[in-house]
Amino acid sequence: MTVAVTGGTGFVGRALLDALERDFLETRALARKVPEISREGQSWIKGDLADDDALARLAGNAEAVIHVAGVTNAPDAAGFHAGNVAGTMAVCRAAQAAGVPRFILVSSLSAREPGLSRYGKSKRQAERIVAASGMDWTIVRPPAVYGPHDGELFELFRSAKWGVVPMPPAGRTSLIHVRDLADLLVALIPQDDRTSHRIFEPDDGKVGGWTHRELGEAIGRAVGRRVWTPALPAAVLRGGARIDGMLRGGGARLTADRVGYMIHPDWVASPDAAVPKDIWQPRIGGTAGLQGTADWYRREGWL
Repeated sequence: MTVAVTGGTGFVGRALLDALERDFLETRALARKVPEISREGQSWIKGDLADDDALARLAGNAEAVIHVAGVTNAPDAAGFHAGNVAGTMAVCRAAQAAGVPRFILVSSLSAREPGLSRYGKSKRQAERIVAASGMDWTIVRPPAVYGPHDGELFELFRSAKWGVVPMPPAGRTSLIHVRDLADLLVALIPQDDRTSHRIFEPDDGKVGGWTHRELGEAIGRAVGRRVWTPALPAAVLRGGARIDGMLRGGGARLTADRVGYMIHPDWVASPDAAVPKDIWQPRIGGTAGLQGTADWYRREGWL
């Protein structure tokens, strides 16, 4: 079996390629810049989501496509559309032309509430493209993904070192460790009536998710600090987004679009959208996963 992967050099994609290697699956991955080191049984296709020739080579003779690549931060709606909507359309076209029988899309829990952010809207649009493709598809909506190499939640770990973890207004969120997510994507490759044409919302197994305060305190424990977890009002977050935009421009981590979904109180994975337990279950609980992630950050000199 040959599995075609987009986004193989990113945070989730790197973990996915590791999981595919562990299962001894042949892999073909797309990358703008081909890494110097390849895994066993893996080859690289140089190109991006706007390169139809590269996508055709990626999908050719593949038994499954796992579409991970996407845009999580953009200055405007056009940026999200190009990366998440047009990009997904191009990958679907290539898979259809190559006769790929299986298509798995990594979406986002934000697609559940597309009116809150441009990012969520673009992910919902990408889901609709896949659902209308005529292929045997499965969509995965991960909640907050964390683990080694993650640069997003890392900001909270770094803040915890100083004894404070600022959080959004009161609410709850689910988590999933990147290795668990990667294992799920591999488990979904075989065609199965229970996963065909389904949207799944996986998590770490914590029923009801984490309150923002619980999450902040757990990150504090992971770095060995007792922390203060202030709930920042929406107005403060919006002001912070303006300041971050002025200071870091296009590289800003806190943007108005992100504030739109950060202040939503419910990002808990729905039990009704759970993966059948005999197909996949999380192995890494939040407490152990956060501790392991903090340990990795220390070893790598991030903290």
